Amino acid sequence: MHGQAENSGPGGYAAARLRLLNEKARSGPPRRSALAGLTDDWLAGLFAAGAPGARGVSLVAVGGYGRAELSPRSDLDLLLLHDGSATGTVSALADRLWYPVWDLGLALDHSVRTPAEARRTAGEDLKVQLGLLDARHIAGDLGLTTALRTTVLADWRNQAPKRLPALRELCEERAARQGELQYLLEPDLKEARGGLRDVTALRAVAASWLADAPREGLAEARSSLLDVRDALHLTTGRATDRLALQEQDQVAAELGLLDADALLRQVYEAARVIAYAGDVTWREVGRVLRSRSVRPRLRAMLGGGKPAPERSPLAEGVVEQDGEVVLARAARPDRDPVLPLRAAAAAAQAGLPLNLHAVRRMAAGARALPSPWPAEARQQLLTLLGSGRPTVDVWEALEAEGLISLLLPDWDRVRCRPQRNAVHLWTVDRHLIETAVRASAFTRRVSRPDLLLIAALLHDIGKGWPGDHSVAGEVIARDVAARIGFDPADVTVVATLVRHHLLLVETATRRDLDDPATVRSVAEAVGSPGTLELLHALTEADALATGPAAWSSWRAALVADLVKRVSAVLAGQTPPDPEEALPTAQHERLALEAVATGAPVLSLRAQTEPAAEPSDDPEPLGVELLIAVPEQAGVLPAVAGVLAMHRLTVRTAELRSLDLPDGVDGSVLLLDWRVAAEYGSLPQAARLRADLVRALDGSLDISARLAERDAAYPRRRGVVAPPPRVTVAPAASRHATVIEVRAQDAPGLLFRIGRALEDAAVRVRSAHVSTLGANAVDAFYVTQEQGVPLPGEEAVAVARKLEEALRA
Repeated sequence: MHGQAENSGPGGYAAARLRLLNEKARSGPPRRSALAGLTDDWLAGLFAAGAPGARGVSLVAVGGYGRAELSPRSDLDLLLLHDGSATGTVSALADRLWYPVWDLGLALDHSVRTPAEARRTAGEDLKVQLGLLDARHIAGDLGLTTALRTTVLADWRNQAPKRLPALRELCEERAARQGELQYLLEPDLKEARGGLRDVTALRAVAASWLADAPREGLAEARSSLLDVRDALHLTTGRATDRLALQEQDQVAAELGLLDADALLRQVYEAARVIAYAGDVTWREVGRVLRSRSVRPRLRAMLGGGKPAPERSPLAEGVVEQDGEVVLARAARPDRDPVLPLRAAAAAAQAGLPLNLHAVRRMAAGARALPSPWPAEARQQLLTLLGSGRPTVDVWEALEAEGLISLLLPDWDRVRCRPQRNAVHLWTVDRHLIETAVRASAFTRRVSRPDLLLIAALLHDIGKGWPGDHSVAGEVIARDVAARIGFDPADVTVVATLVRHHLLLVETATRRDLDDPATVRSVAEAVGSPGTLELLHALTEADALATGPAAWSSWRAALVADLVKRVSAVLAGQTPPDPEEALPTAQHERLALEAVATGAPVLSLRAQTEPAAEPSDDPEPLGVELLIAVPEQAGVLPAVAGVLAMHRLTVRTAELRSLDLPDGVDGSVLLLDWRVAAEYGSLPQAARLRADLVRALDGSLDISARLAERDAAYPRRRGVVAPPPRVTVAPAASRHATVIEVRAQDAPGLLFRIGRALEDAAVRVRSAHVSTLGANAVDAFYVTQEQGVPLPGEEAVAVARKLEEALRA
């Protein structure tokens, strides 16, 4: 077999490569360079043995290998270049080169071309051209390689006005497909926006001589991502660029980092530098190409000469020039500490980017604002935060040069901090900005938009500290709001908003809103109608900025209902006692039918939210499922199991005994549930009823059916879910004991919980089901048979038994 002699013995390439990869003392750029050098020597030896003294043929490394960026499992990108004079010899030489590489199990991307063929292919395929820009000679005719490099670079520079827009489009398509590296929990280090492919694109732009990327920090960011890829290859033994969740702890350990969060933060920091450099560079490319297309016409009109760029004032010391925000000639950043905020606010309001050199000039002369801030600084920050979507890019420009950390020192704790929750789309810092962007759309519906925007910016600031982030955030928000210059009363409101920013959505989705204790506890925490109004807007902005799974019409309706009830309490009204609720005519009709038939009866009715505009269709909130069952054991798990079988998601579940009219014997259990189809249409009511009858009489084995369905869908590899946790919520209700279950969401979870509660001989009065991504947080209002709350010790025992059942 080809290459066997070269690979055998301790001095062979394979052994030397293995020794190099196992050297802990040598890693990073030195190891990549050494691996490339070792591979060069091996391939040069193969080349010399196959074509001794050959002229008109050379071996060329291209792409990543051409840049000497060899990770442990990198492909070898090779071009066998020849002048066409000896095709047969070249074919035999190719075999002597490629087969030893394959024999070692190394991935190989190879081609055999003449210089003319290489140029033609590069002209047709942008990716080939990018690879040739990094061409590096390994062996053979150096003149042939040098001539190709010179020609390819010349072609690239001549064709840059046409090829750079195509390259930019390629980068944008890849970003849309792969996402942004700086926010992904399982990022592709190469293909995602801000990854290694983007660094290669920036090198190509620089090679065009048309524009250049900002160099500060770029080489370090690229090296950091390459180090992570090296460690990923070593720990997995695979040629992969995707940093999967289950491999992050091992990769972190290989790099000597504290944990997977530290690893992701390093990746995000690097990606942010690369992505920002790309934004600046492509903006400059666009500006240069526009000026090239306009200037010939201007020169013809003006008779030659270079026209002075137009400068339009935007704010004191800030002007617009060439579609960017720059500093006025008279601006003095060292004497104007508010200038960075003023320039940022002007840029966001105009929807324009901040010029890189302007930001760097401000950063070089910036100094900390006095405490408290002057009124202008506070107003400019609020203007920036209230500008909507343009705020994001402007904020990132300030952050890239350290200005945000100067203005808000607490920001460093949340910068690039990952959120290990699939519901969250962003890192903590970007989520805070996204929340401010969302909140800017609600400033017309609150009386104090300034407090809403500041609370949006600070609501998760405590995530950089140990413990409950809402508690830690309250302390930080109080300090920051005072430093920014709000008066003590406003500082207290901001601190309250941060402390309770999850209160409304958690209460609305996990508690019984008909229970007066629920509404009173929220009213006591909020304190005033004005704060409630702000908290309502902040809740929606926070959820919308989290991701699509965090907000829905159903959640919005529940929160709005809670806000309405709390508003009434704050206005001095007393919430009605839940025991006073009377059955409707429909409830009584179903109950009488259940008694008459001796079997469950049900009805399904779609619920919709009124359309925002008359021309809009109503938005579905889910389906109301009413079930009346002659009172018996096992109703809750039976109903939950049947719904799980039919792929219906339960959102809320209320269970109560119904008093029948005089003269009617028997008792009926009424279940008033809100459900939604996971996908597809709802099942027919008749099918649901038939399965429910079979579940109650024991002829339908729900456990077996759910187990079969679960086995049919292989579980996705990933992080092992934390174990379920069951707790008793203290003082949550005067009428029942509230047991809260936190667990990994799965088909049949509510069925298992219902069965365990039946085994514990408690009555379930209502259930409130909340699912965020893979996490379910369900609250159950339970009582003794007599309808009173459980004693403390009994409640704890029930919670413990339920937790054990879910862990089994």
